[in-house]
Amino acid sequence: MKKDREVNSIILGTRGSALALAQVEMAESALRTAFPDLGIERKVIKTTGDRRTDIPLSEVARAVDMDKGVFTKELEVALQDGEIDIAVHSLKDMPSLLDEEFSVAAVLPRASRKDVLIGKERGGLEGIRQGGRVATSSVRRRRLLELIRPDLEVVDIRGNVPTRLRKLRESEELEGLLLAKAGLCRLGLLHDGVVGSGGEVLHVTELDEAVFVPAAGQGAIGLEIRSQDLNALTVCEEVNDGNTMRVVAAERRFLSLLGAGCETPVGVAGTVEEDGTPGEIRLRAVVFEDGEDVPLRGEVLGSGDDPEGLAARLLAAMKESNSM
Repeated sequence: MKKDREVNSIILGTRGSALALAQVEMAESALRTAFPDLGIERKVIKTTGDRRTDIPLSEVARAVDMDKGVFTKELEVALQDGEIDIAVHSLKDMPSLLDEEFSVAAVLPRASRKDVLIGKERGGLEGIRQGGRVATSSVRRRRLLELIRPDLEVVDIRGNVPTRLRKLRESEELEGLLLAKAGLCRLGLLHDGVVGSGGEVLHVTELDEAVFVPAAGQGAIGLEIRSQDLNALTVCEEVNDGNTMRVVAAERRFLSLLGAGCETPVGVAGTVEEDGTPGEIRLRAVVFEDGEDVPLRGEVLGSGDDPEGLAARLLAAMKESNSM
């Protein structure tokens, strides 16, 4: 569908964090480029995940009796009620399975999907002293870090990106913090491998994604609509990045086949192969089963035209090799 349906205005819904606002600005810019005369309104909505910062993120859904979507549910309610036309999400926050009335209509070109260690000293993970304390809100990052550096004390941290950086700077106990690189870049905080200036510089080290496999959808911005809203679909189709959509479709399908939620310790990342057969995607995953300290790992290569089939192949391969 290419601009054959005239749309005069659209309402975007977003969370109110600094990162969420930076991301909705990116969505607005893309839409204005495609539709210069489009009227765009922004509506900020506070989600359960934003309100409940008193407990670890992994416990929020259980605490409020939600099965999924602690950063997305209120935005979907606004979609359902017609208060907004498009919900702008960090795609990694979205449940892998959506109700039929909703769909991810577009994803913007993906930023880096890598995790980073932010430390007070240089040297990355090797530079953290024996028994040092590192903070994260992600169970996936926690489990991977515990696997690589079992001597470290991994603690929970909540708050938006600037708040977490401030907590790291002010804490005498914390030596490091795990975050997504994309958030630092979108907030304009990362410059030449450091955050800050003068005497408050924090050192940023990228983590090898072959080992520290990123979360599904990490670094991608998703635009969610009501499935039957053709006006919203029209504008979304113009800003959708096809390669990113194929890759994240494979990643999210793997999560759904696995039965994994946003807080399940699993990483899955696809890459469009630059060499070899055009359009092929390499999909790798790491999964921590209940009660197991050593994760299962797997990797497959296949056509990007069948992202769901690729995800199914990866899961089948992991089951066969590891007897999941």
